[in-house]
Amino acid sequence: MPGREERWNEIGSAPFDRDIELAVINEDGENVLVFPCRRVAHGWTDAKSGLSIEIHPTHWREWRNGFCLK
Repeated sequence: MPGREERWNEIGSAPFDRDIELAVINEDGENVLVFPCRRVAHGWTDAKSGLSIEIHPTHWREWRNGFCLK
């Protein structure tokens, strides 16, 4: 993902129960979620609300200082 200093990691290495930033690469290009997410046993949740989100992310990185690193 161009233009960012923080390195993206493959989604298979995403940690559980920790706030992270997610990215999706699809037919629309590269998209980064603007809220922290958490990997849980059944998929992904919005870290703030705890609600499940239906997403198939391709990359992740640390969520820093309470905001997205855009």
